[in-house]
Amino acid sequence: MAAFLNHGMPAHLRRAVFLDKDGTLVHDVPYNIDPSRVSLTPNAINGLRLLRDAGYLLVVVTNQAGIAKGFFSARDWAHMQAHLAGLFARQGIRISGFYCCPHHPQGSVKQFATHCACRKPSPGMLLQAASEHGIDLRNSWMIGDILHDVEAGSRAGCRTVLIDNGNETEWEMTSRRIPDVLASDLLEAAQAILAEDRNSVAPGSSILRMDNPMTE
Repeated sequence: MAAFLNHGMPAHLRRAVFLDKDGTLVHDVPYNIDPSRVSLTPNAINGLRLLRDAGYLLVVVTNQAGIAKGFFSARDWAHMQAHLAGLFARQGIRISGFYCCPHHPQGSVKQFATHCACRKPSPGMLLQAASEHGIDLRNSWMIGDILHDVEAGSRAGCRTVLIDNGNETEWEMTSRRIPDVLASDLLEAAQAILAEDRNSVAPGSSILRMDNPMTE
């Protein structure tokens, strides 16, 4: 199996928003591969619609170490990916690409028990998506709920949004792990991205610019 599982047709010279899956698009149920247990995070659809209407490609980039650990198979993940694509399509939202890293260095499945360039915080999934879809990384964004997502986006050359929903607990800060924007959910993240790309922030916005995330 290829290191990345992808879906969608190439585009050219487009802005994109890269989206983490668990904890960002859907509630984080560890190693879940059962579609019946999938539930969207608050305001996910509204946020995605804003980004869609603004012309961004929407690309999912997700670590799925459960494949390496033998909790589920690549085929199981392919079924989940199809379920997610259909779930969003029914809301009028096209996901232009799904990229999955199946690796983990402590995995039990030999094929996937390896260090790799695709597992976040490495930027490999974003770089491959950019190559395949003609994405302008400098004018694109990464949204995730932990600092590994932020670091992956930063290393790829994107600007970044951290959804501060309590899933990040370690707060190990380096220069590449400081998000450009902090938001409470995907709608607020989308609003912030549109505001930032207009070089202004809407009056009264609750978005916090992360100039110094260690200072309350």
